[in-house]
Amino acid sequence: MFGIFKKKTPIEKLQERYKKLMSEWHQLSSTDRSASDAKYAEAQSILNEIENLRD
Repeated sequence: MFGIFKKKTPIEKLQERYKKLMSEWHQLSSTDRSASDAKYAEAQSILNEIENLRD
């Protein structure tokens, strides 16, 4: 009931951003290869940030 007032942790925010970037990467992979590669690289850097925060 009060879950709407719960603040997201930095890891949760990064996970949502990672999920969005991977979705964009997948959509671009069939139309614009260079843009999809850039999205993938950005997603990987976010994944590295997530792993660093967990450690």
